[in-house]
Amino acid sequence: MKQERRSSSTMIRRNRLVAYTFLLPNIIGFFLFILIPVIASFVMSFTSWNGFGVIEFVGIENYKNLLHDANFRISFINSILFTLISVPITLFLSILIAIALNRGIRFVKVFRTAVFLPYVTATIAVAAVWQLIFNPSMGPINGTLMKFGIDNPPGWLSSPSWALLSVSVVYIWHSVGYYMILFLAGLQNIPDHLYEAAELDGAGPISKFFHVTLPMLSPVIFFTMIIGVINSFKVFDLIYVLTGGGPGRSTHVLVYDIYNTAFKQFEYGYASAMAYVLFLLILIFSFIQFKGQKKWVNY
Repeated sequence: MKQERRSSSTMIRRNRLVAYTFLLPNIIGFFLFILIPVIASFVMSFTSWNGFGVIEFVGIENYKNLLHDANFRISFINSILFTLISVPITLFLSILIAIALNRGIRFVKVFRTAVFLPYVTATIAVAAVWQLIFNPSMGPINGTLMKFGIDNPPGWLSSPSWALLSVSVVYIWHSVGYYMILFLAGLQNIPDHLYEAAELDGAGPISKFFHVTLPMLSPVIFFTMIIGVINSFKVFDLIYVLTGGGPGRSTHVLVYDIYNTAFKQFEYGYASAMAYVLFLLILIFSFIQFKGQKKWVNY
């Protein structure tokens, strides 16, 4: 009996050692590239440092200065506007496309691939194509508008009034495929007997959508809302390539402002403070969503 216990204990220790060995690369990566930088940036947010000289501790001065920074205020407002525009439209279109594809239309795999393809396409390529599409003088959009008698079509990416909306359109087109896949998976997990029961009760297509499909999809909708808000606040690559934050400051968002402050103005402490304000903003949005989900998410 003692020998069996010893062999069993040895086997357990060996299995644990194997498990920790496989986990070790991820644990090291987490500490080196996530945890340590997060802690370092938080400490740095209370300092003034240009990357070369002496690090000067300034307390909460960086956070105080953000309250009076007009550039930061514009970026803050632009980020919220971008989120309010892009997230609801993206989720709405994703649900509609997922429902259409779930009905078993012909060539469903072709359509599913076509919708998902922009999401896996390199951002640089996407931005380059949309720059041509939005070109004020040679782009197909303005060319079509001029044929319909609109002599002065919008400047799109070159117009302060239209630039943020134009970037939002590109972001929606680029992201909708990812959320469509999530909603499609959610729809395929809804039991058929719920629709059959609804039909027996005399429910039509619209009634089944609102009383069966949406309630059963609510966990997926909640998840996509959280992910959508986080991703929209993190947008940088499309802004960088399409507009460079312009024209003027019309497409300056928080992440782009953080990039400029850190890597062009070399104010690493101030940029770290901006990053933690962005973190707090995302945390508040997520907290509100988690509190509200108790009233409408059906598990």
